[in-house]
Amino acid sequence: MRNLALVSLSALALAACAPKEMEVTPPPVAAAPAPAPYAPVIPQGTGVFAQPSSLPFQTPDFSKIRDSDFQPAIEQGIEINKAEIEAIANNPEAPTFANTMEAMERSGQMLNRAYAVFSALTSANTNDTLDKVDSETAPKLAALRDAIYLNDKLFARVKALYDQRASLNLAPDQLRLLTLTHERFVQNGALLDAAQKEQLKALNGRISTLQTDFGQKLTAATKDAALVVDSKAKLAGLSRADIAAAAKAAEDRGLKGKYVLSLQNTTQQPLLVNLTNRDTRRALFEAAWTRASRGDASDTRALISELAQLRADKAKLLGYPDYASFTMTDQMARNPATAISFMEGLVPALAQQQGREVAEINAMIRKTGGKFGVEPWDWDFYAEKVRKAKYDIDESQVKPYFEITNVLENGVFFAANQLYGLTFKKRTDLPVYHPDVTVYTVYDADGSELALFYFDPWKRDNKQGGAWMSNFVEQSQLFGTKPVVFNVENFSKPAPGQPALITFDDANTMFHEFGHALHGMLSNQRYPSIAGANTARDFVEFPSQFNENWMMEPRVFANFAKHYQTGAPMPGALVDRVQKAQRFNQGYALGELVAAALLDQKWHALPASAGKQDADAFEKQALGTLGLDIAHVPPRYRTSYFRHIWGGGYAAGYYAYLWTEMLDHDAYQWFVDNGGMTRANGQRFRDMVLSQGNSRDYGEMYRAFTGRHPGIEPMLKARGLK
Repeated sequence: MRNLALVSLSALALAACAPKEMEVTPPPVAAAPAPAPYAPVIPQGTGVFAQPSSLPFQTPDFSKIRDSDFQPAIEQGIEINKAEIEAIANNPEAPTFANTMEAMERSGQMLNRAYAVFSALTSANTNDTLDKVDSETAPKLAALRDAIYLNDKLFARVKALYDQRASLNLAPDQLRLLTLTHERFVQNGALLDAAQKEQLKALNGRISTLQTDFGQKLTAATKDAALVVDSKAKLAGLSRADIAAAAKAAEDRGLKGKYVLSLQNTTQQPLLVNLTNRDTRRALFEAAWTRASRGDASDTRALISELAQLRADKAKLLGYPDYASFTMTDQMARNPATAISFMEGLVPALAQQQGREVAEINAMIRKTGGKFGVEPWDWDFYAEKVRKAKYDIDESQVKPYFEITNVLENGVFFAANQLYGLTFKKRTDLPVYHPDVTVYTVYDADGSELALFYFDPWKRDNKQGGAWMSNFVEQSQLFGTKPVVFNVENFSKPAPGQPALITFDDANTMFHEFGHALHGMLSNQRYPSIAGANTARDFVEFPSQFNENWMMEPRVFANFAKHYQTGAPMPGALVDRVQKAQRFNQGYALGELVAAALLDQKWHALPASAGKQDADAFEKQALGTLGLDIAHVPPRYRTSYFRHIWGGGYAAGYYAYLWTEMLDHDAYQWFVDNGGMTRANGQRFRDMVLSQGNSRDYGEMYRAFTGRHPGIEPMLKARGLK
C-alpha cells in the first residue's frame, strides 16, 4: 500500500471534484503608484527540522533526531504554515500563479520535514511517546487543514486564477495544479457559509482524532492478541526457524518456556499453512478474527460506529449523498456505482470458482482421514495439500531459493535495471531509524544520482501491519530535491544465526512495494503535491501491481531464485510448477479481496440519516448480501481491524487494489504485445506513466501509453477465471 503522510497544502495529494460555482469577488489589482513591497513577517522555526538536513539528498539525520523533537517541530511547523498561508491570502498584489499557487507549494516546509519522519516512525517503529504526540497533534493538523481550505481570502485568490485560467498561458502541469487546487478547496468546504464551516471544522477535528485512536488501538490489539502456546508439540508442522522465532517472541515478552505467534494484519495468518494441530490453527485464526473486538481497551467497534456516522455527516454537509460519493470524486473510477459495478461483475465467476475449491478441499480432508468440513482455519492448510498434490510443490521447497537480500538485489533491483536502466549501491554511512533498515543510493542510466532507497523488511510489535511505501523527501524541480523513498514490510524475521528466507508471497510483496518506490524515484515533476505517488487511490496501486509481473519474468527469476547454500538456480521443473501454481486458489485469493472491498463500500454508502450502526450487526448484514461464500472465504480484513479504511486513507477506496489490478494486467498485455521486457518499453512506461505523477488526467495518461481503454479480460485470464 502507499502510505500517504503529507500534511501541508504544498505536500497534499491534491484531488479533483466537480466544481460548484459561487460569486466570489476577486482581490483588487494593486493601485498606482505601487505600494511598498509586500514583506510579511514569517516566524522562524528552531530545532533539528528547522532547516533541510545537511546529509545527502536532505535525508533525515536519525543520529540527531529524538522523540522529544517531534511535538515542538510539528507545532512550530503548523504555526509557520498558518503564517505563510495568511501572508498569501492577504497579499495586496493581484493574484498570479507565482504569488498564489507556487507560494502555496513552497509553504509548510518545516512541517513537511518533521511530519514525514514522524509518520514513518509512528507507522514502523512507534512507542508510547510517539503515540502520545500523535494523539495531541492530530486535531491540530486537522485544524491547519481547515485554516487553509476554509480561508475565504485564499480561496478568492485561487478562484480568481481559476476563472481566468484560459488566458493565463499556463503550462499543462500548472493548469493541472490550479484545477486540482480549486476543486480541492470546493470539496473541503470553501462554498459553505460561516456556520457550516464551523460545523465542518468540528467534524474534521473529531474524525482526525478517531482515526488516530483507531490506529493506536489496533496496533495494541494486534500485539495483545498474539497467540501464546505453552507446548512445542502444538506447533507441529512449523519449521525450526519459525519455532525459534516464536520462542524468541515469547522471551521478549518475558514468557519463559512458551511460544508466541504474532499476528499479521490480515484475517488469514501465514503460519496456518503449516500448523498440523487443528486446535492450534483454530486458536490462531480466532485470535486474528477477534482482535480489536474483545470488549477491552483496544476494542475498536464503538469508535468505528462513530467514525462512520461522522463521515456520513460530513458528506451530507458538503452536498453528497454518502461518504463514498464524496471521497471518490478524484478517483479514476469517479463514483461508487462504477466501482461497485466493476466488482460485482467479478462475483459470478468468483462464486463458481469458490464452490469448486470448497469441494476440492473437502475431498482432500476426507482423503487424509478428516471427518469434518473445511472451516476458515483449515483452508490454507488443506489448500496447500491440494496444491502439492496438483503441482508437487510446497513452501519448504521454494523458500531456500528466496534469500531476502538476493531477492532484493538480484531480483527487484535487477528488474528495475533491465526496464529503466537503474543501478543500486548499498551504503552504510547514513543513520537509520532501526538496525533492520538498509539504505541504497539509486543511480540513473547515465550514472547520475537519482534517489535514496530505505528498506525495512521485518515484523516488529511496534510496527503497523502490512507493507507500504512513502517518502522522506519528495522529488521536486521547484525545490531542486531528489526523492528519498522507503519501503516497509512485515516479514517474519529469522532467529539469530538462521538464513533470512522468505516466502513466494513475501517476494511478490517486495516487487509490489518497489513498484510504489519506482513511482516515487522516477518522478520528474515541478510541483511536489502532484509528483511521484501523490495520485488517486485507484491509480496509485497501478505501478506497484504492474511491477509484480516482472518477478516471474524468466530472466529476472533466473537471476535471483538461487539456493541460499549452493547458489544453484531453482530447477526448471520446480519453476514450471511454481508458475502453474500461480493460478491456484484464486477463488479464495480474489474472493477475500472482493469481500473486503465491497464491505468497505457498504460502510461508506450509509447516508447520514441511517444513524450509528452496531459494527457486528452491520458487518453480518453487509457480508450476507455480497453473493460470495463468506462462511469459507472471510474478507481479508474484518470491520474491527480494517486499518486501510478506518486509519489508512482508503475509505471507500479499497476497491482500488482490484481496479488497478485491471490496469496492471492490461498494461502488461501491452508489453507482451510489443516485445516484452525491453529498455525501450520500460522507458516508454517511465516517461508516460511513472514520471508523470498527478500531472495529467489518469484516463488520458493511460490511453496515451497503451492507445486504448483498459479492459478486464487480461485480469480474468491472469486469475484463471477465464
